[in-house]
Amino acid sequence: MRKLGLMLILSLVAVNSYSLDIGGISLPDTMETKDHQKLVLNGAGIREKWFMDLYVGALYLTAPQSDSEKVVAADEPMTIRLHIISGMITSKKLTEATQEGFENSTHGNAEPILKEVNEMLHAFKEPIKNGDVFDFVYLPEEGVSIYKNNHEIRTIPCDGVFKEALFGIWLSDQPAQKSLKQDMMGSNS
Repeated sequence: MRKLGLMLILSLVAVNSYSLDIGGISLPDTMETKDHQKLVLNGAGIREKWFMDLYVGALYLTAPQSDSEKVVAADEPMTIRLHIISGMITSKKLTEATQEGFENSTHGNAEPILKEVNEMLHAFKEPIKNGDVFDFVYLPEEGVSIYKNNHEIRTIPCDGVFKEALFGIWLSDQPAQKSLKQDMMGSNS
């Protein structure tokens, strides 16, 4: 069902070419940011809970990277894509899971970024359904832009602290799911 953590060394051939299929979801091998920077698919996997597949998570970077600490700390363009594959994901559940993720990634010290966290959680107010796609795109000097189904919901101006906490939800030492982190980092171990 899982363990498709592949280190992808991809060429930047086309923005809309697809290279990986996980959980029935075809992931593009590259993405382009709104400032026209190309990002490559670093790795992807399935977030599971109680033996249920919830979403496909994918990490896009400027170049392949296997060190999650370097990714979290990097001040360069990157994207995390969540493709919802379960009707069990609701706005309320995604909000609660994201709040828990921020608490874990900040080791219980989310207070300094509470304003940005609340702005982000506002992006989940509309109903969420199977098939929805969320992109969290970080661009230095601009902040984190949140997209739902390719529609920009909002951009949160932020410093590195919020960006590190956000990407830390999946890539920190207390990730949402260890095997998903490994898959996003392209590790089979």
